[in-house]
Amino acid sequence: MDLYGLIGYPLTHSFSKRYFTDKFVREKIKESSYELFEMKSLEELPALLKRKTDLRGLNVTIPYKKDVIAYVDDLDDTSAERIGAVNTIKIYADGSTKGFNTDYYGFRQSLVEWLDRRGENCSNFKALVLGNGGAAKAIMVALQDLHVEFQLVSRQKDNDTILYQELTEEILGTHLLIINTTPLGTFPNTEECPDLPYQWITKKHFMYDLVYNPAETLFLKKGMEKGAVTQNGLKMLQLQAEKSWEIWTTEENLWSV
Repeated sequence: MDLYGLIGYPLTHSFSKRYFTDKFVREKIKESSYELFEMKSLEELPALLKRKTDLRGLNVTIPYKKDVIAYVDDLDDTSAERIGAVNTIKIYADGSTKGFNTDYYGFRQSLVEWLDRRGENCSNFKALVLGNGGAAKAIMVALQDLHVEFQLVSRQKDNDTILYQELTEEILGTHLLIINTTPLGTFPNTEECPDLPYQWITKKHFMYDLVYNPAETLFLKKGMEKGAVTQNGLKMLQLQAEKSWEIWTTEENLWSV
């Protein structure tokens, strides 16, 4: 049996388990299963790898995408190393591990497809990136590669980051793509949303929420009330999940050695 799984905390409402379980049935993938491994600390990871010898790959979610780097043997230089965050781990036959970032691929592809359907070009936008966690790092690298100028917004001030209360009507008027990378609004805390000055959102804005549950977060609802175009994170999740599967099953595979 080939085992795959998700590590993070908490994992109460996991997309990954349902997605891969359905995929295994739909595509008649036999001798494979996907489990949740909720961890209050990453110090539990080495014991998991030792205990579950049939593990072939892991997904990584909040809050461990950055810290898990210290626990893998190698990093993919085209994604994880550049981004500084890992959301996919491949486990080789000799027990060694390599970290990848498929959030980059999922976000980039879904953004391009979304804007293309609306007759828009990514490079025509300036963006606001809300949050500065592990997910934000993948989004920033993707935006750089797409030649999209962006401004980080967070609750904590930094050299390249502004505070929510520093957002002005002028900034909102020139940054028409707004991307929420925070978990605010995720079920069951559906009454939460980033502290934006929503009164300055217009029908010219495009609002992308990495949150997928619920399908319409309060962030997106407030945007829709102002006529903004909106998209949630479901397509991104589907794309990154498929990229994870590709890495686990077709990337240099030492299981046959």
